[in-house]
Amino acid sequence: MSEPLTAEERARLEGWLARTLEATAVRIEAVRRLAGGAIQDNLGLSVAIEGGPRAGRHELVLRRDAPSTVAVSRPRLEEFALLRLAHRAGVPVPEPWSVHADPGLLGKPFYLMARVEGEARGARLVKDPAVLARGPELAAELGRVLARIHALRPPLPELPFLSAPADPLAARIAELRAHLDGLGEAQPVLEWGLRRLERARPGSGEITLVHADFRTGNLMLRDGRLVAVLDWEFACLADPLEDLGWMLAKCWRFGAVERECGGLGPREPFLEAYEAASGRRVDRRAVRWFELLATLRWAVVALLQADRHRSGRERSLELALTAHLVPQLEADVLDYLAVLEGEGG
Repeated sequence: MSEPLTAEERARLEGWLARTLEATAVRIEAVRRLAGGAIQDNLGLSVAIEGGPRAGRHELVLRRDAPSTVAVSRPRLEEFALLRLAHRAGVPVPEPWSVHADPGLLGKPFYLMARVEGEARGARLVKDPAVLARGPELAAELGRVLARIHALRPPLPELPFLSAPADPLAARIAELRAHLDGLGEAQPVLEWGLRRLERARPGSGEITLVHADFRTGNLMLRDGRLVAVLDWEFACLADPLEDLGWMLAKCWRFGAVERECGGLGPREPFLEAYEAASGRRVDRRAVRWFELLATLRWAVVALLQADRHRSGRERSLELALTAHLVPQLEADVLDYLAVLEGEGG
């Protein structure tokens, strides 16, 4: 595998960091590619800074686009702005450092943030004894953090690239349909699920900032406690129920299906803590519909990721195998529809 940064790129990055941080000198002591980040390229940097307000040794993450990406992912400059706003609002996120828009430095725009220590891999977290011991408390903690994100409502002048759709659910369905059409293959189960959502019209009637990928796998935990919400590349203005449904959807439980809050804890402490912190009453049945939406959305993203490999844009076994998730997701769609229709949906 090639080096994450060439010697020339490393030297350019050191010079830019020194100027940006008002440092006497910056030395990048180590660079390593971090696990995860199928859509983004994440590099861990060990940096020694001499002089200036950031003097000392630091562990940072440099985040830039992977060789190819999916259309629904935000550019790095926008993601950095979202991260910065969340940090200022008291949401637990990695501290944002600097952003560089000119691709001339490293070939692509990128940003730097502090590296947070902990575990984010879902398959490990759902078996972590500390998580198992704190399941209800952790679920409540996640509900409170999500309420803090949803307290950010338009207008948000810090995020001029976001626009609020008149009908968030219709906008999401149209987006998913457009992606399916672009793939050029029939997906009858997914189309049926989208049509049922369209006819059901669930929703809270509110529009807030939503993370849009708030789930196990994007939550950094340590000792069974949340330390950071990661990966803001899908954030948008939408119905806050979308985030609730995404967190509770079966597809993000990593096999621990009985623990409905992301395989980490029970459903009700999550929803009750969210209600108490946000002041909103949550319609449980509407949340179920948004779990269906989450399942449909993940199925479409899985197809898009597999297409990155199949098209030749980025040869990757990981991306190719993502398509194998779709049959299970289709089965989950049918299960959700059966439950909802059995309830008179």
